[in-house]
Amino acid sequence: MSTPLQIGPHTVRPPVVLAPMAGITNAPFRTLCREFSGGKGLFVSEMITTRALVERNEKTMQLIHFDATERPRSIQLYGVDPATVGKAVRMIAEEDLADHIDLNFGCPVPKVTRKGGGSALPYKRNLLRAILREAVSGAGDLPVTMKMRKGIDDDHITFLDAGRIAVEEGVTAIALHGRTAAQHYGGTADWDAIARLKEHVPEIPVLGNGDIWSAEDALRMVRETGCDGVVVGRGCLGRPWLFSDLVAAFEGRTEDIARPSLREVADVMVRHATLLGEWIGDEARGVIDFRKHVAWYLKGFAVGSEMRGRLAITSSLEELRSGLDELDLDQPWPTGADGPRGRTSGNNRVVLPDGWLKDPYDCAGLGEDAELDTSGG
Repeated sequence: MSTPLQIGPHTVRPPVVLAPMAGITNAPFRTLCREFSGGKGLFVSEMITTRALVERNEKTMQLIHFDATERPRSIQLYGVDPATVGKAVRMIAEEDLADHIDLNFGCPVPKVTRKGGGSALPYKRNLLRAILREAVSGAGDLPVTMKMRKGIDDDHITFLDAGRIAVEEGVTAIALHGRTAAQHYGGTADWDAIARLKEHVPEIPVLGNGDIWSAEDALRMVRETGCDGVVVGRGCLGRPWLFSDLVAAFEGRTEDIARPSLREVADVMVRHATLLGEWIGDEARGVIDFRKHVAWYLKGFAVGSEMRGRLAITSSLEELRSGLDELDLDQPWPTGADGPRGRTSGNNRVVLPDGWLKDPYDCAGLGEDAELDTSGG
């Protein structure tokens, strides 16, 4: 049996967290993952921008809606302005919008880093400290955690400094993706960095993220790094049942690994699309939103390119179901389908604000106008 993860007052057993992913970890996907885990673990919302939350943007208010059965409710916030982050956190605490707040300092997407946000931000030590201080003080009794990367690139590594600042400012736990922003999702995650961070900040839990494609990977990461838990992102794309594997593995039932047939996968696909339609309030829009998941669900199965293309342009549940019914649904789980999935691009030039790298402490010129005003993408 694994040691449970403590996030403030919340005990997470087993110590497994669904990584926030823009456009993916909305309420329907979290519901599926939670069903497969038997309600065990922690499932974080997709990224919510603090400015959009404070302005009560309609789309953002929908994104922070949690199902009545979701406990604890976890919101991930993105922001670059300490005052706006503070307002957003106080709003969450005062209006009881969530039970746990995670701060995003890991996103490598250009539209985020060019504003000085996401994985660019920890380079500015004083700005990071100011944001964490505002968040922790505004959160009251709610635990505040953060997710980050190793740094901007191999010449600008920040994770040890950022970890120490986080401890000093009262952050409850840290998740580290073992890649730099420049790596995006390419190459291999550096698990040694996770081990180093754990040694560097023994006061609080450290969670490891990167290249967890199977339950065995999760157990190996904990063994090799000494981390207190794992954060799973791309590994569960088109595979929400990975959370049943993770629960089984951490509970010592390593033989209980899901190997669904294509028939079982097809049923999950239809359920996923149905949940999206109910959440959005429009069946067609739900199926259209589901399209991005089709290739992930079908990875490794013998499905011709023409049929894959057809399924990826469906716009009704009936069309989706009838297309799936034309497949050989008795196919067993394919060998090799447990491997990497999702984006794998790497070695990107990180887009940063002008002069960002000149001084790791000065953050003049950043203000509310650097905040993104849309969430979840």
